[in-house]
Amino acid sequence: MTDPVPVSSPVIPSIRRANRVLCCLIAILSVAGIAVSAVSLQRHYAKSATAYCDLSQKFSCDIVNRSEYSTLLGIPVAGIGVVGYAMLLWLSTFKKSQPDTPNLLLGAAIGGLLFALYLTYIEAYVLTTWCIMCLASLVLIFLISLLAVVMRLRAARV
Repeated sequence: MTDPVPVSSPVIPSIRRANRVLCCLIAILSVAGIAVSAVSLQRHYAKSATAYCDLSQKFSCDIVNRSEYSTLLGIPVAGIGVVGYAMLLWLSTFKKSQPDTPNLLLGAAIGGLLFALYLTYIEAYVLTTWCIMCLASLVLIFLISLLAVVMRLRAARV
Protein backbone atom coordinates (compact mmCIF):
# COMPACT_ATOMS: atom_id res chain seq x y z
CA MET A 1 0.00 0.00 0.00
CA THR A 2 1.38 3.41 -0.91
CA ASP A 3 1.41 6.42 1.35
CA PRO A 4 -0.86 9.34 0.47
CA VAL A 5 0.72 12.17 -1.46
CA PRO A 6 1.90 14.91 0.92
CA VAL A 7 0.15 18.26 0.53
CA SER A 8 3.43 19.93 -0.35
CA SER A 9 4.02 17.46 -3.18
CA PRO A 10 4.36 18.90 -6.70
CA VAL A 11 1.84 16.27 -7.85
CA ILE A 12 -1.11 18.08 -6.22
CA PRO A 13 -0.63 21.41 -8.07
CA SER A 14 -0.13 19.58 -11.38
CA ILE A 15 -3.36 17.60 -10.85
CA ARG A 16 -5.22 20.77 -9.91
CA ARG A 17 -3.86 22.48 -13.02
CA ALA A 18 -4.89 19.50 -15.17
CA ASN A 19 -8.36 19.55 -13.61
CA ARG A 20 -8.67 23.27 -14.37
CA VAL A 21 -7.85 22.56 -18.01
CA LEU A 22 -10.32 19.67 -18.12
CA CYS A 23 -13.01 21.82 -16.49
CA CYS A 24 -12.33 24.59 -18.99
CA LEU A 25 -12.69 22.16 -21.91
CA ILE A 26 -15.89 20.74 -20.41
CA ALA A 27 -17.23 24.28 -19.97
CA ILE A 28 -16.49 25.16 -23.61
CA LEU A 29 -18.15 21.96 -24.86
CA SER A 30 -21.11 22.62 -22.53
CA VAL A 31 -21.60 26.11 -23.99
CA ALA A 32 -21.57 24.54 -27.45
CA GLY A 33 -24.12 21.98 -26.22
CA ILE A 34 -26.35 24.74 -24.86
CA ALA A 35 -26.18 26.49 -28.25
CA VAL A 36 -27.00 23.32 -30.23
CA SER A 37 -29.84 22.42 -27.85
CA ALA A 38 -31.21 25.99 -27.90
CA VAL A 39 -31.32 25.98 -31.72
CA SER A 40 -33.05 22.59 -31.62
CA LEU A 41 -35.51 23.92 -29.04
CA GLN A 42 -36.27 26.92 -31.23
CA ARG A 43 -36.80 24.60 -34.20
CA HIS A 44 -39.07 22.40 -32.08
CA TYR A 45 -41.48 25.31 -31.68
CA ALA A 46 -40.93 26.89 -35.13
CA LYS A 47 -43.78 26.93 -37.60
CA SER A 48 -41.64 26.99 -40.76
CA ALA A 49 -39.29 24.36 -42.19
CA THR A 50 -35.54 24.54 -41.65
CA ALA A 51 -33.49 24.99 -44.81
CA TYR A 52 -30.01 24.38 -43.35
CA CYS A 53 -30.88 21.23 -41.44
CA ASP A 54 -33.29 19.47 -43.77
CA LEU A 55 -31.18 17.85 -46.44
CA SER A 56 -33.45 14.92 -47.36
CA GLN A 57 -35.93 12.44 -45.88
CA LYS A 58 -32.96 10.69 -44.20
CA PHE A 59 -31.42 13.90 -42.79
CA SER A 60 -34.14 16.15 -41.42
CA CYS A 61 -34.01 17.97 -38.11
CA ASP A 62 -37.65 19.01 -38.55
CA ILE A 63 -38.88 15.42 -38.81
CA VAL A 64 -36.95 14.42 -35.68
CA ASN A 65 -37.63 17.64 -33.75
CA ARG A 66 -41.38 17.45 -34.33
CA SER A 67 -41.84 13.72 -33.92
CA GLU A 68 -43.70 12.13 -31.02
CA TYR A 69 -40.25 11.32 -29.55
CA SER A 70 -39.23 14.98 -29.36
CA THR A 71 -40.86 15.39 -25.95
CA LEU A 72 -40.60 13.51 -22.68
CA LEU A 73 -43.55 13.94 -20.33
CA GLY A 74 -44.51 17.03 -22.32
CA ILE A 75 -41.03 18.61 -22.04
CA PRO A 76 -39.11 19.09 -25.30
CA VAL A 77 -36.02 16.89 -25.39
CA ALA A 78 -34.02 19.90 -26.62
CA GLY A 79 -35.08 21.79 -23.47
CA ILE A 80 -33.80 18.89 -21.37
CA GLY A 81 -30.54 19.24 -23.32
CA VAL A 82 -30.27 22.95 -22.53
CA VAL A 83 -30.77 22.25 -18.81
CA GLY A 84 -28.37 19.29 -18.85
CA TYR A 85 -25.60 21.19 -20.57
CA ALA A 86 -26.19 24.18 -18.26
CA MET A 87 -25.74 21.85 -15.29
CA LEU A 88 -22.47 20.56 -16.75
CA LEU A 89 -21.36 24.17 -17.32
CA TRP A 90 -22.23 25.06 -13.72
CA LEU A 91 -20.34 22.05 -12.34
CA SER A 92 -17.28 22.73 -14.50
CA THR A 93 -17.08 26.42 -13.58
CA PHE A 94 -18.61 27.25 -10.21
CA LYS A 95 -18.02 23.88 -8.52
CA LYS A 96 -14.71 22.96 -10.15
CA SER A 97 -12.71 23.25 -6.92
CA GLN A 98 -15.07 21.06 -4.88
CA PRO A 99 -13.80 17.55 -4.10
CA ASP A 100 -17.04 15.90 -5.26
CA THR A 101 -17.04 17.63 -8.66
CA PRO A 102 -15.28 14.82 -10.60
CA ASN A 103 -17.95 12.35 -9.44
CA LEU A 104 -20.82 14.75 -10.15
CA LEU A 105 -19.47 15.63 -13.59
CA LEU A 106 -18.98 11.99 -14.46
CA GLY A 107 -22.47 11.03 -13.31
CA ALA A 108 -24.14 13.90 -15.15
CA ALA A 109 -22.11 13.33 -18.34
CA ILE A 110 -22.76 9.58 -18.41
CA GLY A 111 -26.46 10.19 -17.77
CA GLY A 112 -26.53 12.66 -20.67
CA LEU A 113 -24.63 10.26 -22.90
CA LEU A 114 -27.01 7.39 -22.16
CA PHE A 115 -30.00 9.63 -22.94
CA ALA A 116 -28.35 10.80 -26.19
CA LEU A 117 -27.64 7.19 -27.17
CA TYR A 118 -31.29 6.30 -26.55
CA LEU A 119 -32.37 9.21 -28.78
CA THR A 120 -29.88 8.12 -31.43
CA TYR A 121 -31.43 4.64 -31.34
CA ILE A 122 -34.85 6.26 -31.92
CA GLU A 123 -33.45 8.18 -34.89
CA ALA A 124 -31.80 5.11 -36.41
CA TYR A 125 -34.40 2.40 -35.87
CA VAL A 126 -37.75 4.07 -35.23
CA LEU A 127 -37.77 7.31 -37.22
CA THR A 128 -35.09 6.20 -39.72
CA THR A 129 -34.20 9.88 -40.04
CA TRP A 130 -31.13 11.64 -38.71
CA CYS A 131 -30.99 15.09 -37.13
CA ILE A 132 -27.65 16.83 -37.65
CA MET A 133 -28.12 18.92 -34.51
CA CYS A 134 -28.84 15.77 -32.50
CA LEU A 135 -25.72 14.10 -33.84
CA ALA A 136 -23.68 17.20 -32.96
CA SER A 137 -25.08 17.02 -29.44
CA LEU A 138 -24.17 13.33 -29.25
CA VAL A 139 -20.57 14.13 -30.18
CA LEU A 140 -20.43 16.94 -27.59
CA ILE A 141 -21.78 14.82 -24.73
CA PHE A 142 -19.47 11.96 -25.75
CA LEU A 143 -16.43 14.28 -25.55
CA ILE A 144 -17.62 15.72 -22.23
CA SER A 145 -18.01 12.16 -20.91
CA LEU A 146 -14.47 11.27 -21.98
CA LEU A 147 -13.07 14.36 -20.26
CA ALA A 148 -15.12 13.60 -17.13
CA VAL A 149 -13.69 10.05 -17.05
CA VAL A 150 -10.15 11.43 -17.30
CA MET A 151 -10.91 13.95 -14.55
CA ARG A 152 -12.34 11.23 -12.30
CA LEU A 153 -9.36 8.94 -12.90
CA ARG A 154 -6.97 11.77 -12.03
CA ALA A 155 -8.93 12.49 -8.85
CA ALA A 156 -8.70 8.82 -7.86
CA ARG A 157 -4.90 8.98 -8.01
CA VAL A 158 -4.70 11.64 -5.31
